[in-house]
Amino acid sequence: MSLINPRQTVLVSCRANLRKRFSEHEEVKDNIITLDWHMQTSFQPMLYAISVGKTRYSLELIKKSKVFVVNFMPANLKDKVLFCGRNSGEAIDKFSASGLHKEEANSIDCPRVVEAVGYLECEVISEVETGDHVIFIGKVIKSHLKKDAKRVFHITGDSFTTTLE
Repeated sequence: MSLINPRQTVLVSCRANLRKRFSEHEEVKDNIITLDWHMQTSFQPMLYAISVGKTRYSLELIKKSKVFVVNFMPANLKDKVLFCGRNSGEAIDKFSASGLHKEEANSIDCPRVVEAVGYLECEVISEVETGDHVIFIGKVIKSHLKKDAKRVFHITGDSFTTTLE
């Protein structure tokens, strides 16, 4: 353990139309990024911030689409969460490769993770560059707690823990 860990780990799903390399055609790309750096920043309006590394593929998708979904994941899916954090969505479809399932968000053009215990559907209202990361501040358009379950928390490396009952 460290001074700032454990932190609740979430999967942020995103989507954008991107131009294929060496082509004039665009394709819809859905992706998932694993994040520990996230937090609520306001009650009224409800705002939620995520911090995404500048080298991450999802950064381009969120910058282009201006939407994202924060998916709160159950502890029993920590291996799928780790898989999504260790692989780039530029070369693979993380939904298919991880065995996670997607469903359409209710209020934004973005997928959600079916297996999540709850989610926040967000529209980006601000971006802040912070060294090697960009903080996206999203206005929460819809939130829902589907079930109360132990959630996954990252300690360090491949080590995770969960909440106590």
